[in-house]
Amino acid sequence: MKNFYLLLMTLFIGLNSYAQAIYKTIDSYKLEGERELKIQLPRNYNPDEKRSYPLIIVLDGDYLFEPVAGNIDYQSYWEDIPDCIVVGINQATTRTDDFYYDDETNFPSHNGAAFYEFMAAELLPFLESNYNTSNFRIIVGHDLSANFINYYLFKDEPIFRAYVALSPDFAPEMVGRLTQRLAILQQETFYYMATADADIKSMRASIIENNNAISAIENKNLIYEFDDFEDANHYSLVGRGIPKALNQIFTPFKPINAKEYKEKVLTFNGSPFEYLVKKYEAIEHFYGFEKTIIENDIRAIAAASNKRDDLESLKELSKLINKTYSKSMLSAYYSGMCNEKEGNLKRALQHYKSGLLLEPSQTIDKDIMLDKMYEIQDKMK
Repeated sequence: MKNFYLLLMTLFIGLNSYAQAIYKTIDSYKLEGERELKIQLPRNYNPDEKRSYPLIIVLDGDYLFEPVAGNIDYQSYWEDIPDCIVVGINQATTRTDDFYYDDETNFPSHNGAAFYEFMAAELLPFLESNYNTSNFRIIVGHDLSANFINYYLFKDEPIFRAYVALSPDFAPEMVGRLTQRLAILQQETFYYMATADADIKSMRASIIENNNAISAIENKNLIYEFDDFEDANHYSLVGRGIPKALNQIFTPFKPINAKEYKEKVLTFNGSPFEYLVKKYEAIEHFYGFEKTIIENDIRAIAAASNKRDDLESLKELSKLINKTYSKSMLSAYYSGMCNEKEGNLKRALQHYKSGLLLEPSQTIDKDIMLDKMYEIQDKMK
């Protein structure tokens, strides 16, 4: 029993270490002082690798960083979203000054203008020089900070591609200005906004008004989603809005599911392998990094190739697997499948046998390889 509790404690410490933030301070000329950052790097992050990661900036990091970082860590573990670098800015003692805007222009001024400039002139260069960040950036805010994130949209070339506004406390004129700006965006941009039935009444009314205006925008570059949660208030909606927003932002990245398989893969005007190539090229183009083919998508494309009796597509898939997973049983399994489809049972058996010396994957293990060997041997009798 003692050993059991020791094991549990070891596992807890190991898991907990992933969720711990790295605390850094940045000396800011714009803000005339230091700012504390919370930074969560992806699991198995290697600074020497050329791989780059989407960057998520979380305002109000004192309380908003943990729910964002936790969702990123959990969903990326299951490959629903990519690994990301999450950075929270602690603002508990400077919040009012950081988000200050002029009463006449309703744009950032004084300390608010300094914080606005700090983001592009100091924070992003600091992060880019120290971590492997991609150009796909997300900014998250709540309440006052959810209003402030909109000011970055008014740049000629916005520095963020996705905006998560959780119960924004809009500045005067922001609703009209935001609607006009979103209508003329030249770059594909995600915008998510949320409120709730028990949200602060004045904020909720403004958010509903803004949603009505944004929903009427016809701009192919705007990808917009809105949530009005039931049984939630100004604070609890945060926990429900963050995963919904991430789901929206990273929809193109997600593994092939049953719906996509049926409605897109099987009906694609081309081979299943060509569909896979286009899907991954679109991910690289949009998010700015190359996604390694995952086992879920391998199975989906192999199933579609078999269903359509497309041996060439299966061969191309097998070549890609051999290149990407040369030390995995996956390579031997799908090479064997190709030879089996061609009727070359002897070579198929050789591939299945060779797979026993390789590393098991998520779904292909020694038992499966042995079953395929026995199946081929029976066919050869």
